[in-house]
Amino acid sequence: MKDIIRLFKKGAIFSNTTSFIFQIAPSIYFASVIMAIMVIPLGEYKGIISFEGDFVFFAYILATGKFFNIIAALDTGSSFEGMGASREALFSMFAEPAFFILMGSFALLTGHSSFQEIFTSLHFGSYISYILGVLATIVLLMITLIKNSRMPFDDPTTHLELTMVHEVMVLDNSGFDLAMILYATHLKFAMYSAIIANLFMGSFPLYFTIPIFFALQIIFAVTIGMLESFTARFRMNHNAQYILVLSSVSLLIFLGVLLVLGKFN
Repeated sequence: MKDIIRLFKKGAIFSNTTSFIFQIAPSIYFASVIMAIMVIPLGEYKGIISFEGDFVFFAYILATGKFFNIIAALDTGSSFEGMGASREALFSMFAEPAFFILMGSFALLTGHSSFQEIFTSLHFGSYISYILGVLATIVLLMITLIKNSRMPFDDPTTHLELTMVHEVMVLDNSGFDLAMILYATHLKFAMYSAIIANLFMGSFPLYFTIPIFFALQIIFAVTIGMLESFTARFRMNHNAQYILVLSSVSLLIFLGVLLVLGKFN
C-alpha cells in the first residue's frame, strides 16, 4: 500500500508509440472495478446498483476494464506485452464460464437473478446445500486468484519472461496510472471476498452483518496468503487445463441444484 500511495503522487510518462487508448485504459480499468463493487450487496441490503440480472452486468463491466487493459498492452507495440495480454485474455476467457454457470445455478435455485435477492434467498438446510456452498466458495476463491494473477496461476513478483502474465502487461505504465491499476487489483480481492461473504451472511440485522462481513474478509485474506505461501506456481501450459476444471466443478453445482429442486424425480 505504501508503494501505491507513493505512485499516486507521481505523474505518468507515455511512450511516443502509444495512442490515447494507453492513456485512458488505466482510468477505465479502475472505474470498471468501482462500478462492479457498487453491484455487490451487504447481506439483505442492496448494492448501490441493483437490478434483475445484475450479476451479468457485474461480469461484463469487469470484462470491459480487462479489455481496455489488454488493448493498452497491445497499443505499446511490444511483443513482450502482447504475450502477456494474450495469456491474460486466455485465462479470463476460461474462467468466465465457471462464474456464469455458478451464478446461473443459484439463480435457478432461488428463482431470482440479482445478487441481493439470490444471496438473501439462499438457505443451507441439507447436506447437498452445504456441499454446494463449499464448492461455490472454492470456485469463487480460484476465480479470485485467476482474475488477480496470483499464485499458483501467476506470480506478480516474477521477472522471468516466459512466466509473466499480468506483470508484463503493465510494464509501460507509470506513476498515477500504475497506482490505479495496482489499487484496482487490491479492490478486486475485497470485491470477490464480499461475494463469498454474502453466500453466508443471509438476512441478519446490520449489527450482525458488518462483523460477519469483516470476519469473513479476514479469513479470506489469510486463506489467500496461505495458498500463495504453500503452493508452487503451476507450469504455464497446465494453467488453462486447471482453469477449465473450474467449469466442471460449477457443473457439479448445477447438478446439485437440480437435485435440490427435485428435477431428477
